[in-house]
Amino acid sequence: MKIHEYQATELLEKAGVPVVKGSMAVDVDEALRVAGSVGYPVVLKAQVLVGGRGKAGGIKKVAGPQELRAAFAQLKALKIKGYPVEKVLVVRAVAIRQEFYAGMVVDTAQSDVVLIASSAGGVDIEETAQTNPRAIKKYYLEGSFELSGPRWEAFIRSVFSEPRYQEKGTEVFRGLIKTFFAYDCSLAEINPLVIDDRDEMLAADAKINFDDNALFRHEDIWKLQDIHYEEPDEAQARQYGLSFVRLDGNVGCVVNGAGLAMATVDIINLVGGAPANFLDVGGSSNPEKVVNALTIILHNKDVKAILINIFGGITRCDDIARGIIEARKRLDLRVPLVVRLIGTNEKEAKALLAEHRISTYPTMGEAIREVVAIAKR
Repeated sequence: MKIHEYQATELLEKAGVPVVKGSMAVDVDEALRVAGSVGYPVVLKAQVLVGGRGKAGGIKKVAGPQELRAAFAQLKALKIKGYPVEKVLVVRAVAIRQEFYAGMVVDTAQSDVVLIASSAGGVDIEETAQTNPRAIKKYYLEGSFELSGPRWEAFIRSVFSEPRYQEKGTEVFRGLIKTFFAYDCSLAEINPLVIDDRDEMLAADAKINFDDNALFRHEDIWKLQDIHYEEPDEAQARQYGLSFVRLDGNVGCVVNGAGLAMATVDIINLVGGAPANFLDVGGSSNPEKVVNALTIILHNKDVKAILINIFGGITRCDDIARGIIEARKRLDLRVPLVVRLIGTNEKEAKALLAEHRISTYPTMGEAIREVVAIAKR
């Protein structure tokens, strides 16, 4: 899950990271009040959960109220990658002397959390990583939050040349680490981290993404979600307890288990088909999950056929069958179903489906080839 810059900035400030003063505004009067409190000149920053806002004209510096009114109106009329600007962050304009980058991610290859920093921060940090990778410095936590010792001293010196900035930078990194772990983040980033003309080190921008699988532990974070940027079907699936990702094809998929679901998507592609979604109903045997899954898939008008591919373990095939039968009663199943069931209570499931004239396929390969053929017709 992503949040807006103003929200990420607030979380970092709570963790002790010094930030540029300002506040979010939804109308021009509110923006004028914020600007009056922090003092002109100010910067207006469009709050959108997509990249490229600067190049799209989503950041404007203004010197006074009259300029602010005009710039605010321009931002509110702007669309960035198709998304309208509904919120604007108003912050004090900072005279930047130097820009740095600071970020934290999980390095799955190293099975560790890594702090990444560079003295070449700013909008071109991705290009820097490609053209000058030596400018990107990494510090692996190795299970410890202590920022001390020879390894840390070498790292902090490689980012900040002057001792006073090394001390300030260490405190910023402590706050970044605290935020990352407190909220189960998948990314916590400050770009740029700046030194201004007052010799202050400040987070001039902030970006935080959260691990969706951990959001149940953070009700306060869940409330920060901006639903305008979420795929409606994925949001509905999460409410139903389903793992769903919409794709570009025409073969709907209802599968149990993430591994089998990924294999199903791969084989559909392999035989020349195009999956319309990834959908894992999980290990539950609740027939209602099948109804909910099919409801979501049928929202997609591109779907020409639906594959139900179940390997019953904890999931009972007869409960899946009952869900299919119930779905036929309650939903407008305008597309053919291709069903493959194997495992727990397989015989009972097939008998139930046969009573309702629903045939099944004995193997995964046969079922996938058939559903792809139907979708192509």
